[in-house]
Amino acid sequence: MAKGARVDYELLSMALVGYLSQKAKIEAAIAEIRAKLGNGGTEVPSAAASASTVSPSGNGRKMSAAARRRIAAAQKKRWAQYHQELGQATKPRRKMSAAGRKAIGDAARRRWDALRKAKSGSATNA
Repeated sequence: MAKGARVDYELLSMALVGYLSQKAKIEAAIAEIRAKLGNGGTEVPSAAASASTVSPSGNGRKMSAAARRRIAAAQKKRWAQYHQELGQATKPRRKMSAAGRKAIGDAARRRWDALRKAKSGSATNA
């Protein structure tokens, strides 16, 4: 038991030494950045302020609604031209006649009636 405790103590003490050296490097880097900022780096920008000024793409540019509409219109125009060149006109929708619709409805009703009859027949036999 004592040997395992000794290994754990040594491992933890070595980890502590490593983390302290990393901490010193990080603090040196922070000091260097603060020196470059010029004001001592005492003002830390809040997360809310920086998030509102930076777009998700990271470049900070914001496109106006009018510009987005122009881009969308141009893209629609390109797609329309592309499809026109291919000769792919939209197909007219096929319409079902009243007789066809009635035939489908009658067939569905017959299937459901047969299913109900089979179900009620099996329930009485059980």
